[in-house]
Parts: sequence; structure tokens; C-alpha cells
Amino acid sequence: MLYIVPTPVGNLEDITIRAKRILSEVDYVLCEDTRVTGQLMKHLEIKKPLRSFHAHNEHKTVDQLIDLLQAGSNIALVSDAGTPAISDPGFLLVRQCQELNIELTCLPGATAFVPALVASGLPCDKFLFEGFLPHKKGRQKRLGQLLEIKTTIVFYESPHRLLKLLKEINEYFGSDTKVSVSREISKIHEEYNTNSVSALLEDYSNRPSIKGEIVVVVDNR
Repeated sequence: MLYIVPTPVGNLEDITIRAKRILSEVDYVLCEDTRVTGQLMKHLEIKKPLRSFHAHNEHKTVDQLIDLLQAGSNIALVSDAGTPAISDPGFLLVRQCQELNIELTCLPGATAFVPALVASGLPCDKFLFEGFLPHKKGRQKRLGQLLEIKTTIVFYESPHRLLKLLKEINEYFGSDTKVSVSREISKIHEEYNTNSVSALLEDYSNRPSIKGEIVVVVDNR
């Protein structure tokens, strides 16, 4: 059986009781970075074989993992933080399991965009999860398309590209557009910063450094 197991996006205490039990019972744990997952497993006092499973080897390893599952192994799939397959590897393996009628289940749990959206103060009854924009090719075209979708839009972004994204939102959506930037969710320096995009641009442009994974929520109603 394949278990899709969300892991904390920040505070390790956010792990669920069920997730801890599953990780202690499976035969293997698939993870993006064995060092990151190794720290979590050490915190949970669980020792299990860790297998590397990330964006660069996902296509190559799916068949091997299917063989293990069909041979009777129980496998947990985790990402470095949050729910696997949400802007992280996992889709190909899940699809293959579905096609081959291999039993699987996804545990409910942490994902970064939900607390960012709820704490933003922006409308969250309906929203579009966009994830990461293309880094180069197709980025401007996609922003133009999103401008026509009148709802709250959620982006993931890295710290070193935050200013670039805010400048693009300012250009495409307008300087008065309400935007929320969330950083370090569930960590010591957690931040939810909601303001006009022009004010956020000024704020983050004056910071010496920007750290932590970023969620940007845009009110495009």
C-alpha cells in the first residue's frame, strides 16, 4: 500500500498522531531529501529505510517503486514539507498506482497555502491555487491569463524571486491590489503581511534579506 503522508511545513509538533504511526509501520519512506526527512524521523524517534524520490529521478524510479508495492511492501511518500504532489513530486507515482489498482491513501495534514490563505484576510470562499509560475518561458503570458480570472489567486514563490513577483503583480494587476505575503509558516519568525502590492514592494525592497518559503495571495476579484 502507498501512504501519502503530509509533514510539517515548520514546527515539527504539527505532525499528526496518525502520520507518526504510519511512518513507524511502513517498510520504506520516499523523500525529496533524505537529510531533511532524516531530521524529522530522528525527532520522531523512528528508524526506517529512506529512499530518494524527487523531481529529477521521479520518472526513473516509478517502475521500481511499483514493483516493490506489487511485491507487498508498504511505502510512505513524504515531501520536505507539506503534502506531497502539491508543487512537489508524487503525481506520477499516484497515477501509476491508480491505473494498476494498487491500494493507496492520502492522510490529511499540513500544506503551506491553506494557513497563508486563511490568515491573509482576503476572500477565501473561492480561490485559484496557481503554485509556482514558470521561471522564464510562458511567465508573462500566464500572468496575463490570470488577470482575467476574477478570484483570489495563490502563488508559491522562493525568497530571491519575491520582489520580481511583486513587481509583476504591481504591473499586471495594479498598484492598489491587495496582496498578502506569508513567510516561515509555523516557525518562530512566522509572518503574515497583507497590504497593497505597492506598499509591500516598498517594505520588502528595504529589507536586507528575505528568508523562508513564500506564499503570495492576490485579491483579483
